[in-house]
Amino acid sequence: MRVGFIAMSGVRAHNEELTELGLTLPGFVERNKIIASLPSLSLLTLAALTPKEFEVEYVEVADLNEEDSLRDDCDLVAISSYSAQIYEAYELADRYRRRNVPVVMGGLHVTALPEEAREHCTSVVVGEGEALWSQVLADLRNGGLQPYYVQSPLGSYDLMSAPIPRYDLLDPDKYNRLTVQTSRGCPHRCEFCASSILLSPKYKLKPVSKVLEEIQAIKRIWDRPFIEFADDNTFVDFRHSKELLRALIKEKVRWFTETDISVARDSELLSLMRDSGCKMVLIGLESTRKESLDGIELNANWKMRQQEDYIDAIARIQSYGIRVIGCFVLGLDGDTPQIFGEVHNFVKDSGLYDVQITFQTAFPGTPLYNRLKREGRIIRARAWELCTLFDINHVPKNMTVEELQNGFLWLAETLYSTEETEERRENFKRMLRSSPNFGRRAQAI
Repeated sequence: MRVGFIAMSGVRAHNEELTELGLTLPGFVERNKIIASLPSLSLLTLAALTPKEFEVEYVEVADLNEEDSLRDDCDLVAISSYSAQIYEAYELADRYRRRNVPVVMGGLHVTALPEEAREHCTSVVVGEGEALWSQVLADLRNGGLQPYYVQSPLGSYDLMSAPIPRYDLLDPDKYNRLTVQTSRGCPHRCEFCASSILLSPKYKLKPVSKVLEEIQAIKRIWDRPFIEFADDNTFVDFRHSKELLRALIKEKVRWFTETDISVARDSELLSLMRDSGCKMVLIGLESTRKESLDGIELNANWKMRQQEDYIDAIARIQSYGIRVIGCFVLGLDGDTPQIFGEVHNFVKDSGLYDVQITFQTAFPGTPLYNRLKREGRIIRARAWELCTLFDINHVPKNMTVEELQNGFLWLAETLYSTEETEERRENFKRMLRSSPNFGRRAQAI
């Protein structure tokens, strides 16, 4: 039997002005190429859980008009997609079903809206796919696929059982980085975040030995890989993090991850990050305003309580040679038209190496989407194609949609200009020349 794993790829913003602007701004183009080029770790993991009696193929579909991407000889097709491309994924699923090929769909969007997805496929997987895949294949063998496969309770899969994803199915020349997961979930509960809330409400860690096995598998297909740790929030558990980083030093890889500002508090952790090959971290600063941060993190308002330490924390992290990409969300309820100038000034004053700006986006299944829907602020129902982070899908509270759009365009044009991009990078190099933390090895290796 043959199983095809199909990943939707190449998310495109619908914001024509921003897209046109992006063609001329190297910093903006660079960030978006990185985001769009990652393979589907979830599908590669399911491929690894597929017994050898099945023949498997991994395909990325960037253009649905390419008929060659459709394989009639599959006994089952598994499709994973972001919300922004879900309608294209539905179209692809419909085309397969018209050819009498059964289709199973899963992922964040499908978990949030299983009934919607079921209209386009044979079966829907709700929750972590690893926990349900063996049953899907057993039912396929028996000729009786079920309409819904629902994990109960959500997030209950033990990462101790995680297989090594089928990196061997990839052509490494297509990617500028490959992904490895070291943890799942996040102890914070941010209103706009979908992944940790929907798939893994409880934070959990993957054993260090398993993470190393995955990195070594990547090294077998790529001599000098660049790794992205595909976690919701790496380094939440400092003990586990330090164990992992000590082991990573011996692997001699370069890596990137997303984490929160708390890493700045531990000099040993920062030293180990530096010595193990960390080149940059993306940190969700979200806003420069306390009013805008107030209420974003629903458990303990954690994000707001960190704001006063932002500049010192950025300086501390970057002093170890680790570039910080500060991520800001525009269109939060506390934002006014003055926020764009404030973010620009902060980026210059803080010495950030790079910056990512996005619109606040209401993703299906999140507390943010549910709240804005109640308030009548969703611009258009089921406009999932706008869930790109670079399109506006809700009405801001303290400015108009036009003010949000125009302010964002001005900020993007300013921050990602060649002049300001080069200035940030030169400032970073200048800082390193006098940093006492750059080049010194950690004491506890």
